[in-house]
Amino acid sequence: MKKLSLLGLAALLSACQTTQPAAKTSLDGGVFYLQRIALPPSATLSVSLLDVSLADAPAVVLDEQKGPVKGQVPLPFHLRYDPAQIKPGHRYSVSARIEVDGKLMFITTEHHAVQLDGRDPQPLKIRVDAVR
Repeated sequence: MKKLSLLGLAALLSACQTTQPAAKTSLDGGVFYLQRIALPPSATLSVSLLDVSLADAPAVVLDEQKGPVKGQVPLPFHLRYDPAQIKPGHRYSVSARIEVDGKLMFITTEHHAVQLDGRDPQPLKIRVDAVR
């Protein structure tokens, strides 16, 4: 009887435990370009947080923000990620692109590395260059 009581109590306690989802962390910043031109109303911005660890495989997208451009540069972005997805020894970066009517107009041409350990400077400043 005592074992049965203990077993029931253990089952009750395990049922009461709740697993809380991991808190998401974010990267905030702005995308800019050096050309002195205004973007047309049809421009769209796409910013991605990528795991770029594997040289011979496509990058893994951890988060992406896509949508119409609102205003002019710097164009704000907000990326969220789960710290539990971050793997030691992996490399992560942020990339951006601006399209107008489906045609690529600006893209990142430099590697914008992030550590995702809470020490990344924010806001991030991501430069995109014109596509010729």
